[in-house]
Amino acid sequence: MKHLSFLIASGLGLAMAGSASADKLTLDEISAYLQRIGAAQTSFTQINEDNSISTGTLMIKRPGRARFEYDPPEAALVMAGGGQIAIFDLKSNEPPENYPLRKTPLWVILERNVNLKNRDMVVGHSYDGEVTTVRALDPKNPDRGAIEMHFADNPVRLSQWVIQDGSGSETTVVLGDLDHSVKLENKLFNITRMTNIVAPERDDD
Repeated sequence: MKHLSFLIASGLGLAMAGSASADKLTLDEISAYLQRIGAAQTSFTQINEDNSISTGTLMIKRPGRARFEYDPPEAALVMAGGGQIAIFDLKSNEPPENYPLRKTPLWVILERNVNLKNRDMVVGHSYDGEVTTVRALDPKNPDRGAIEMHFADNPVRLSQWVIQDGSGSETTVVLGDLDHSVKLENKLFNITRMTNIVAPERDDD
């Protein structure tokens, strides 16, 4: 599934939507911004390696929870919750693929205490006059790929992320403006509950 690479093999990337008057954001400023996200919802556009486009809705409830709902004709759902990432193929009645959240790029955004300055996984921090880019990878497992997060200023905003997997393929995810007024119920991020809906246990007796 195209959705796996953007979470598992590499990282999150955000769209470059800055203004010419922006200043380079410090890692402390970016960490504080991510820390404040709390509950939020936005639309996203995913540009896949083959240039195909997927769209959907992203819901975040920090710490530790996220939900990517893909629009039709995609039949996929990606959830983070309970320390896991689960990728559902909604066309099947099979259980999801599960991965430890800490071993995916989403952990950079969803961990309880975000402190990019003290993370050895941050290997780049640059500014092109409009957008501040933070590049991160696991130095112990560089073959898992890297994530580039793009932040606009005034106000600070995560606008896009680019995921590069171990083979060099890239997936870009462009985010709309985050809506912080939403009320997101915990059940939206309950992987066990969703698994029972998609792939209920059968009694073969």
